[in-house]
Amino acid sequence: MHKTLFTTERGHRHQQAALAAAPAVLDIAMLRQPDKPALMAALADVEYLISERVGVVDADVIAAAPRLKLILRLGSLTFDIDTDAAKAAGVAVCRWPVGSVIRVAEHMVLQMLALSKKLRQTEAIALAAGPEWGASNRTDEDTFAYNWSGRDHVEGLWGKTIGILGFGEIGAELARRLQGWDVTLLYHKRRPLPASVEAELALTYVDEDTLVRQSDYLAVLLPYFPATDLLLDRSYFARMKDGAALVGCGSGSVIHEADLAAAVQSGKLAGAALDTFEWEPIRPDNPLIPLAQAGHNILLTPHIAAGASAAAARERAGDFTNILNHIEGKPLKYRIV
Repeated sequence: MHKTLFTTERGHRHQQAALAAAPAVLDIAMLRQPDKPALMAALADVEYLISERVGVVDADVIAAAPRLKLILRLGSLTFDIDTDAAKAAGVAVCRWPVGSVIRVAEHMVLQMLALSKKLRQTEAIALAAGPEWGASNRTDEDTFAYNWSGRDHVEGLWGKTIGILGFGEIGAELARRLQGWDVTLLYHKRRPLPASVEAELALTYVDEDTLVRQSDYLAVLLPYFPATDLLLDRSYFARMKDGAALVGCGSGSVIHEADLAAAVQSGKLAGAALDTFEWEPIRPDNPLIPLAQAGHNILLTPHIAAGASAAAARERAGDFTNILNHIEGKPLKYRIV
């Protein structure tokens, strides 16, 4: 058995999914958000350190683990791992892409594009194929009926300002997917990223009020804590740009859905797209449903952004690939050091 320490910021449900998928050759201890003394105390005989998403691994931490062979970061952000100290100690460092995180980032791009193109409304018009739009002619190079339904404010993301509220691994993957789109990317989190990471991801840190007021699309990725419970309410939406849109894949309970519905219905916001909700499965009395049914620019999806299963055993088993590769003397994937 290989002594392994698994540190995470995630809750019990995700911890149990990871442990259930772990290979039998690993003797795993799980710690949630350990402080530095607790982390160092747990490392004395550890061979493998798995750090999920975040967690400072500095020279002191590495020195406290004389048997350490590999540091595995589940995610893409490795700025808080002292790679120089790891190299000096002969410890390998790898990152590992998290498929569910990447799929959520992709979903948020879909949400923004769908709102920018008024996708539900424009698709409904096309599917209705009504005669009210005039006579239909066969198209050729010079014969076509562009915007035959007379839609307005159908745009795209180019030139827009996208603000990411609650920045972690999903935010990083979202930023990567928007590189090259000629958008302005702003973000806010409790602790700003190092300048090198901001440069890599083409991000600009701003305070929360600036983020809210300047964003054309506000991408909400806040986790749930007592301090974020229904944080995004009427007063929050009032500070947003007129005609801005909100997309959400963070905790559903950080958004006051009735206030969001009112902001869209009044025209203050141009649209909203949510994948998570205060009550799940979504309740029939959710105030956003009748607005979506009436044709407002609202996209609701049933908490599927991360894929069919956000913690599929097959995918979680893949998290341990590099540790098994190391044990078996195989090459390491996504190696940094």
